[in-house]
Amino acid sequence: MEHHRPTSTSVYNALLEAARNRMDKVAIAYEGASITYATLLLRIEQVIRRLKSLGVEKGDVFAVYGQNHPEHLFCYYAASKAGAVFVPVNPNLTAAEVSYNFKHSDAKVLFFDDHVEETARQAVPADCLLHISELTKVPAEGEEPHAAIDLNDDFIITYSSGTTGNQKAVVLDQRAQIDVASSLARMWGIRESDTTLVALPLGYLFGLSTAAATALAAGGTVILLRRFHPRDVLEAFGSQAVSVYHGVPTMYSMMMEYCEQRDLTFDLTGTRLLICSGAPLPDEVAARFVAKFGKPLQNYYALTEVTPVFGRYHDDPAALPPGAIGKAAPGATIKILNADGSDCGPDEPGEAFVRGAATIKRYAKDEELTAATLKDGFFRTGDLVSCDKDGFYYIVGRIKEIIIRGGHNISPAEVEKTIVGHPAVQDAAVVGITDRVFGEIPIAFVVLRANMAVSAEELIAFLEQKLADFKVPRTIYFQAELPQGKTGKVDKKALKTLAEQQVQAA
Repeated sequence: MEHHRPTSTSVYNALLEAARNRMDKVAIAYEGASITYATLLLRIEQVIRRLKSLGVEKGDVFAVYGQNHPEHLFCYYAASKAGAVFVPVNPNLTAAEVSYNFKHSDAKVLFFDDHVEETARQAVPADCLLHISELTKVPAEGEEPHAAIDLNDDFIITYSSGTTGNQKAVVLDQRAQIDVASSLARMWGIRESDTTLVALPLGYLFGLSTAAATALAAGGTVILLRRFHPRDVLEAFGSQAVSVYHGVPTMYSMMMEYCEQRDLTFDLTGTRLLICSGAPLPDEVAARFVAKFGKPLQNYYALTEVTPVFGRYHDDPAALPPGAIGKAAPGATIKILNADGSDCGPDEPGEAFVRGAATIKRYAKDEELTAATLKDGFFRTGDLVSCDKDGFYYIVGRIKEIIIRGGHNISPAEVEKTIVGHPAVQDAAVVGITDRVFGEIPIAFVVLRANMAVSAEELIAFLEQKLADFKVPRTIYFQAELPQGKTGKVDKKALKTLAEQQVQAA
């Protein structure tokens, strides 16, 4: 199939550029099958034809929901070339959450896999559903024209937990996705000789864009796993000459525990980069990993809204000072401000306002939230950060309430709202406490209505019907009342202390 270079620039064209002299090279390896760059381009054409047959044209929205499949990447590039908008859906969501994503984004169709079929059918009308295998069941003939697009056109809508309870719809344009790949490639030295192992869910940008699309834009090879399992990841290191791996702290903890429980060793000497993000990396986990595998974890900080922000440059000879997360990433501008808006000095913590290679365009259908978080093109992180005289940054704390469990964002407000939906519950408060495996876990404090009863097990079962599994508190403490702070709001600090004391006592 001959490819002529279209006049417009796009995420698709960045891939085409990478593929140009590598048509026979393996782009994606998945479950025993190898997809060359030539085949990848062919599959993208088939997906565009399938989308058009379903009425998805330029400016239209479609969603993909399920475990990892190469089709996620076919869709990512097909959306770019066709000028459509792609919605990757987190495979762990419940029917109510998927339904919200689908309706809120105005998606025309949702593609699903076997793993989530039951949930997909509960969430979305049957005439808007199609199995993911149908994406490439069209004749491979000719080439679809490249839509006339603007790099500032909407390209991706991705949903993440917000402090208010509803999922936030983050809109990114094609320019953001082109720039983020080149920024990350510069920072980490990603090149065509790299083999990147992707076990992160492609329903998140960390897996889809940061790991997979960055590797493909550099002309490298992506080994894609359907889902994360420590055994599969460790075996891939042994059999596939993996040079780059991305994970959240929980994944690295689970890999270590898997080896420790079975007294196994795996050789990671050929692996150049082990990138860790999605949640704060506990020093204990980092030290244990080096002791176990002889390889350091590269701490890295980004947000769904802004990527990348802080990281370690592959060619920076300076050692990372203890506790530092790295320097400002290529293309990132950081402002650390006091509450009055004045600049903080060296080592003085303040709130970080950031702009990066990929910066949110807006929150879809939420002008109020967009106005509150975007100031003069800078995103308000809600994180307390300091910077030393050498340009190294430190995350000091979080202003926001978001709980990060194993890389998943949990909104306490969303969980509280759901708990209070139980007929026996009068009030609820959810806090995050430190956990050795997951980094943080949610704990719930519940006040029951007068003369009403529900057990912790019954309440957990109720929540499991309504929330993604990772959001459900596995520990519930029943209280006569919730402590109040000076402003009359629930004193979460007191509850956090109480929860930590209870865990220690247990």
